[in-house]
Amino acid sequence: MLDPIVVFFQRVFTAIGRGIGLAVSWLLWPFVALGNWYRARSWIIKGPIGLVLLGLIFFYGYFIWQTQAWTNFDPDYVNRYKLSERKVPAGSPISGPGATTGQSGSAAASSQAAAVVPSDGSTTEALDMAQLPAGTVCQTSATVDVAADLIDLNVNQNAWISSMLAYKLGLFGMDWDDTPWLDNKASFQRGINQAVRRTTVELVDSLGRVRGTSGVNNDLQAARGNIQFDEETWYFGINPFGPKTPTPSFYRAAERDLRKFNVSLGKCEAIFDGRSDNMVEFLDRIANDLGNTSAIIRERSEFHNGGWFDTRADDRFWFAFGQLYGYYGILSAAGADFENVVAQRGLTPIYTETLKQLRSALRIQPLIISNGREDGWIMPTHLATMGFYILRVRSNLVEMRDILAR
Repeated sequence: MLDPIVVFFQRVFTAIGRGIGLAVSWLLWPFVALGNWYRARSWIIKGPIGLVLLGLIFFYGYFIWQTQAWTNFDPDYVNRYKLSERKVPAGSPISGPGATTGQSGSAAASSQAAAVVPSDGSTTEALDMAQLPAGTVCQTSATVDVAADLIDLNVNQNAWISSMLAYKLGLFGMDWDDTPWLDNKASFQRGINQAVRRTTVELVDSLGRVRGTSGVNNDLQAARGNIQFDEETWYFGINPFGPKTPTPSFYRAAERDLRKFNVSLGKCEAIFDGRSDNMVEFLDRIANDLGNTSAIIRERSEFHNGGWFDTRADDRFWFAFGQLYGYYGILSAAGADFENVVAQRGLTPIYTETLKQLRSALRIQPLIISNGREDGWIMPTHLATMGFYILRVRSNLVEMRDILAR
């Protein structure tokens, strides 16, 4: 009685199996044909072709390994800095003769800015420094430390994927960002780099100087210029044609410049101006940066609902993830650098909550990124989830900015 049904399903599955077999055969046929042709050649032809194939295997094998090995990726990396042990804001004297003055961070910066201007009218930064007693040691900037370490993570502890030749060549001419493979780490690194870029701009424009009374710090200026360099430059380029300095070299120079600034700050030879208005500006710039990322995610989530088959959803997700990864450390460090402002203006509860939200966002690490419909029930919508966390963090940053601006 059930035999016709059994036979029907046997035919269906046989047809499916035959279809899969034909598809696989069609995909493998060129390789089988090339293999047969290769076996029929002499060693004079086999040798060079074999070396080329071996080189390609090594070339792409190294590339695949670098895209999958996320060395020293640690969402809890902030704990290494022991920020709670810092007792004074960045730029304040912590030991030596000058530490007995009892100055706060903003007061120390103001006193540094009160140095005598030379009679010829020049305004070099060295002459803007206060003449603190010899042997005084000042607190370095945790924000600068974190920014330098994030660069180190991107280009020293890991290969910078976006400028690797294999990444630039793409998959048979197709940009890796347009495929679902091997581009997650590159997007993550670019997200971190975006956070570092924004931070270096603020360090140059406001945090590393007393506005109107001191010049731009040369080390921070060099760091900003280097970190703004194009993200995809290899050793050789077409436009303009000729050899070039690759992207990682510029970023390593930026890291060195940032560390050099912190050495000068530790010797009380540089300024970190931890005033409340500078913190307002810093938080506002970060909020705007996150707002831009939120808009990009919203556009992808609203107008592209390919679920697991949306090949650009992973780029958007991991860029945002990297940006939050970077800002988690930078904002944690800024809380220590602006410790007096946070405490005096009663920001501690909301600042702590913001950092908790950033850390919560870093727990979202799906194996495959899905951009399903927001009201769907089969395919999840990871982009909308990430966008939700970004907006939560941004709303807290805006609230802190408003409190400080009152």
